[in-house]
Amino acid sequence: MKRSAFVLIAGIAVGVATYALLLRLHEPYDPDSLDGQLAWMKGELHLSDEQYARIRELHEASGPRLRALAAQVAMMRQELTAFERTRRASDRVDFVEFARFVEARRSVNRECVESTRALVRAAASAMSPGQREHYFGIVAQVEPQAAAQTTN
Repeated sequence: MKRSAFVLIAGIAVGVATYALLLRLHEPYDPDSLDGQLAWMKGELHLSDEQYARIRELHEASGPRLRALAAQVAMMRQELTAFERTRRASDRVDFVEFARFVEARRSVNRECVESTRALVRAAASAMSPGQREHYFGIVAQVEPQAAAQTTN
């Protein structure tokens, strides 16, 4: 009886430990972090360690520029909110200032798109033709959404 209870408890313990390990190995990626996005890319595109390292290097190198552009976009959103608040409060608009704002926003949006496309091209250059085709298919699905966000 003692031996049966021991085997049963040991079996349950091994089962629970195995289940916990499997859960740990298959944790979902954090899609908001660079590590999570790159890990997803590595799995989805079946990247080798060398490809993964090169693509990670490209993303890390472009990160400061893309973050600076994101900060500019956020600042411009605040400026647009201020313009709109002023227009509603006084029913007046400085059209020259607004035209400058619109042109600056277009310029920043153009820079965002160009920087992102350059990163995509650079990352694709580290991939095999099959991986590249799959990658461009994924990017093509996302790009219209990104383009819509940059024109608003």
